[in-house]
Amino acid sequence: MSRPQAAPIAAPKGTRDLYPDEHLRQAYICKLWRDTAVRHGFEEINGPTFEMLELYKKKSGEGIVSELFSFRRQGGDDDYALRPEFTPTLARMYAAKAASLPSPTKWFSIGPYFRAEKPQRGRLREFLQWNVDILGGDTPEEQTRHDVESIGVVDSLLRGGGVPVDDVATQLNHRGVFQQILSKLGIPPGSMESAFALADRAAKINSETFIGNWMDLGAEREPGERLRRVLLDPHGVADARDRAQGLWLQFRSIADRLGIGELSADAAATERTLRALFEQLARADVGHVQLVPSIVRGLAYYTGTVFEVIAEGERAIAGGGRYDNLIELFGGPPTPAVGFGMGDVVLGLLLDDKGLMPQGKDLLDALSQPAASLRPDAFVIAGSEDEDALVEPLLANLRRGIEHDGFSIQGGGKPWAADRYAVRPVHARRTYKTTRNLKKLLSDAEKQHARYAIVLHGEDKVQVKNLDTREELAHDERGDFSVRPESDAYVGAALAHALP
Repeated sequence: MSRPQAAPIAAPKGTRDLYPDEHLRQAYICKLWRDTAVRHGFEEINGPTFEMLELYKKKSGEGIVSELFSFRRQGGDDDYALRPEFTPTLARMYAAKAASLPSPTKWFSIGPYFRAEKPQRGRLREFLQWNVDILGGDTPEEQTRHDVESIGVVDSLLRGGGVPVDDVATQLNHRGVFQQILSKLGIPPGSMESAFALADRAAKINSETFIGNWMDLGAEREPGERLRRVLLDPHGVADARDRAQGLWLQFRSIADRLGIGELSADAAATERTLRALFEQLARADVGHVQLVPSIVRGLAYYTGTVFEVIAEGERAIAGGGRYDNLIELFGGPPTPAVGFGMGDVVLGLLLDDKGLMPQGKDLLDALSQPAASLRPDAFVIAGSEDEDALVEPLLANLRRGIEHDGFSIQGGGKPWAADRYAVRPVHARRTYKTTRNLKKLLSDAEKQHARYAIVLHGEDKVQVKNLDTREELAHDERGDFSVRPESDAYVGAALAHALP
């Protein structure tokens, strides 16, 4: 007589069993993440999948415990938690070695994370997450550049995965400016974080609830009504590729609709930072950028620029911002920082929905393509201050590659196709040093083991030097190389041809 078959034990709720096909799909996402981060000059790190529970309570308070999978080893005295995010681990790791790390430090990580929340479409209790962070930057100008670079990484990732630019928007705000606005509207300093949280929920609650909560914070009804109207309708969407000025005018329009007049003298510098952010996003050709006051990223540690990348008007793919006080909280020196996180679940759903996830032979071919070179292929140097504005556009084109004229995702082209690029993407870096001494900048390129230095003396006057052989790349009788992709002398094409 046979024994009754035991009932199978189900996988824990909110987790996934990855059989070979599913595991390959996840590997494809990880390849997109890793190749993009490497081409932008980020170095990979990782840390433990569980930390001391105190680490998370120190950052977020006692209330975080209910959102974690926490435990104590039988017979032990220490409380641990499976990591729900990477930022506290990053801060702890940076603080431990801050004195010996470069400025800026550019790190990325890919690994599993755990959150004790109700599973739903796009949100699981265990998932992979890509974290990208830039730590350092002594001046507002440097910090703005890092903000733009952080946003640009997401933009490159989505383009590399074939997501049409028109289907995605980067929605951003500045918590420093928004705090000034809330103060002008009557929010007392002690209620500021609660006001941020209320703004974050504005679209999810009705008018009566919003106004009731607003007045509970100590402000008058009428300014709250004005704010809610603006939060629900920021009035106009500007495309930073076409007119950075449009974003600035939208910001001024929002201020006018709120009736707040001029902000304080302290905020004037922040306004200049915001305007520089818009201009640099345009210069780097970051896709569609929208100024959205309701984007505040509810976590209290954010201090400046905050952003979310939204697909098709509703699906948040990535989110992050500037957190200038967190490293200090974990025992490190005061360190400005900016970064973002992106989960594999929501990105996988987006690629599936758009037919951009390879399958079968295509998936195997895509995963068999060479990974991005860990050694920098190019190191871009501005020959003088006049060429500074050329650096970011060239970096963007080098990192993204140039597609063949006939290639189109909308026309049925697949992002993993071997014939996608006329000029393949490469690993390109820039200097963050303030010196203009070309010898020192070339030494910086050599210390980072770059293969080639690209020195800009003008739009159509570009030198390329092989740092291994000390030889200069020649462009036959036609003269110098160009930063313009449409030029027959485009430096990216020459570089891609010369690389192994």
